[in-house]
Amino acid sequence: MAIAVKLDDLLHDRRMTLTELAERIGMALPNLSILKTGKARAIRFSTLEAICDALSCQPGDLLRFESEPVERERPPLAGKGTR
Repeated sequence: MAIAVKLDDLLHDRRMTLTELAERIGMALPNLSILKTGKARAIRFSTLEAICDALSCQPGDLLRFESEPVERERPPLAGKGTR
């Protein structure tokens, strides 16, 4: 994943549960859980704004870009599968 969600860290730092956050921002707990686990494919700006307001943070505190390592092609092993 190229974008990491740091919601768990922010909740821990603020001693807040996911349930408390869901109640504060009016979002269903399962949907917020999907975001927390990094399985969300998108986030609305209004949701991002509500989370940042409830946690007193900036969007950059919640989201981090992680470049994915480039996989290099390995050369075939000598004598393996070749004739």
